[in-house]
Amino acid sequence: MTHKIKPIRNDEDHAEALAAVEDLWQAEPGTPEHDRLEVLAMLVDDYESRCWPIEPADPVDLIRYVMEQRGLSRKDLEAALGSRARVSEVLNRRRPLTMKMAWRLHHAFGIPAEALIKPYDLAR
Repeated sequence: MTHKIKPIRNDEDHAEALAAVEDLWQAEPGTPEHDRLEVLAMLVDDYESRCWPIEPADPVDLIRYVMEQRGLSRKDLEAALGSRARVSEVLNRRRPLTMKMAWRLHHAFGIPAEALIKPYDLAR
């Protein structure tokens, strides 16, 4: 089945493109069907990114999530953040993370450093 490639301008176009992607999902790489699948996937991704952007996670929420998932305590963060008081300040949003703290959290717990640094922090 040949699927027409066209811009996705609305939810109806989006639904049609998703149906086409589903039809083409098992296409073999190197075939015209797979080429159509790749183009449709890019169009779907672009439309979804424009219509439903995903905001980056809040760094403190991310730290709390990692703590919960791994059973970490505030004490476990002290080496990365500096002290018991500093952990409290960061988790209570009274002190922002520094680049150094972000990298320490990355190395200690595998949290992506770029997820801990807000875009406006990079502009400073």
